[in-house]
Amino acid sequence: MNRNLPSVTAAVSLIALSVALAGCASPAHSADEKYYLVATNIKVPYWQTALAGLSKAATEMKGIRTELVGPDNFDPKAQHEEFQHTLTKKPAGILVSVSDPKVLQPDIDAAIAQGIPVITMDSDAEGSKRLLFIGTDNYKAGEMGGEVLVKALGNKGNVAVYTMPEQANLHQRMHGYTDVLASHPGIKIVQTIDIKGDPRIAFDTTMDMVNKKAIDKIDAFVCLEAVACPEIADVLDREKVKGKTVIAMDADDRTLQSIQKGGITATIGQKPFTMAFYGVQMLDALYHNKPQTLDKNWAQDSFSTLPTFVDTGVTLIDKTNVDAYTKERESATAKQ
Repeated sequence: MNRNLPSVTAAVSLIALSVALAGCASPAHSADEKYYLVATNIKVPYWQTALAGLSKAATEMKGIRTELVGPDNFDPKAQHEEFQHTLTKKPAGILVSVSDPKVLQPDIDAAIAQGIPVITMDSDAEGSKRLLFIGTDNYKAGEMGGEVLVKALGNKGNVAVYTMPEQANLHQRMHGYTDVLASHPGIKIVQTIDIKGDPRIAFDTTMDMVNKKAIDKIDAFVCLEAVACPEIADVLDREKVKGKTVIAMDADDRTLQSIQKGGITATIGQKPFTMAFYGVQMLDALYHNKPQTLDKNWAQDSFSTLPTFVDTGVTLIDKTNVDAYTKERESATAKQ
C-alpha cells in the first residue's frame, strides 16, 4: 500500500460512504443485482473465508447475489480471462484481488469505462482506475512480522523468505520486514524463494535444504503468503528438525494446527471475511448511488466522497490465542 495515501478503518469508511452516497433509506434490490469477487487460488481456506463474508453480506442485504470466481491455482492469465468473462454478465459491481497489476489493470479500467464499480481487495492495482482498495496495510503487516522475528531470534540469525515477487502486496510486506531488520544487522535474509503460488515448491525447497544440510545455516523461515509455511512446518516435523523460528501469513487450518503443536511460531492473520463483507456493501452503495462519473482520480480529489484505502487490520496469532481465534472463526464462518 502506498504509504502516502490516507486510510480509514472499515467500519468508519462504510458509514461515511453510505452517508455520502446514499443519504436515504436502504435501496430496493433487483433480482439481477449480483456482485462478484474475482481472485486466484480460490479453493484455499483464505478465499473460502472471504466467501463466507460474501454470503454474510448477501444474507443481511436481502435480494442481492454474490459469487466468488477465478482459477483454482495462482494464474494471472486465467484470472484476466475470468474477469473478462465476468464483465459479459453485466455485474452490479466487482471486487478483485489483483494477482498481477500489469495483467489486470486494463480489465479494471475497462469495467470502470462501462460504468461498473470496481474495488480492489487484498491485493491492489494502484495505477488502475479502481475506486478504492480494501484490505490489509501490508507494510504494517510486514513490520509486525519483523518485530516477532527479531524477538524470536534475539537479534541474530539467518532467514529464508518464501514469497511471490510479482504480487504487490507481498512486496509491501517484504518492505515492512526489511525496514525492521535494518535496525538489527545481526539478522540477515540469506535466501528468497519464489513459490509461484505452488505449495509443492515450498515443500520441495525446504526438503532440499534438509537433504543438503543447508538447513543448519537457516535459523528462521518467513512466509509472505498463506500456503508455504504449513509445508515448511511439515518438512521440519517429518525430519525432526528442531529450534527453527517460523513466521507465517494468514490463518488456514494447517497453519493454526501447527501453531498449536509448536511447529509455527506465529502467523499474521488478515481479515478476508471483513474485506469481502464490507466490499460488497460499498459496491452496493456505489451501484445504487453512482457518481456522475466513475472515471476520476479519486485519490487526488480533496473533496472525494470515497476513501482511498480501507484498512481492515491484522491479528497476531500465536500459542497464547490460537484456540480462542479458532473458536471465533468457526462462529463467524458458520454457514449463513
